[in-house]
Amino acid sequence: MPPPPAAAQVRETARAWAAAIVANDPARIAAHMADDWIIVSDTGPTSRDQFLALITSGRLTHSAMDTVTAPRVRVHGDTAVLTARVTNTAHYEGETYPADEWTTDVFVRQGDGRWLCVLSHITTATGE
Repeated sequence: MPPPPAAAQVRETARAWAAAIVANDPARIAAHMADDWIIVSDTGPTSRDQFLALITSGRLTHSAMDTVTAPRVRVHGDTAVLTARVTNTAHYEGETYPADEWTTDVFVRQGDGRWLCVLSHITTATGE
């Protein structure tokens, strides 16, 4: 049986990554991120190591991560861009932070066929 199309692989990778984040499992989370992954938000960039250190320490956890729009995936060779609206609930140092955001993730296909995220960008959703 041939492998699923690249867009389906990217959607599945994103789904598994979200499940790992809600499980608060640093190793599972890291398995979906390139070594040089970075997330950019309204507070600026956070590196992979910084993000994973927060998860490992328990200072940052997530109890929900739900895609509320159908993910839009565009594949350009070994690079794919996924955009979707996501709601999540983060807990940082004892405070709860519900969020409704538009997210864009850039994935790169590795030599073994896996897709790893190299960049995430989040923007607060303010409209429909």
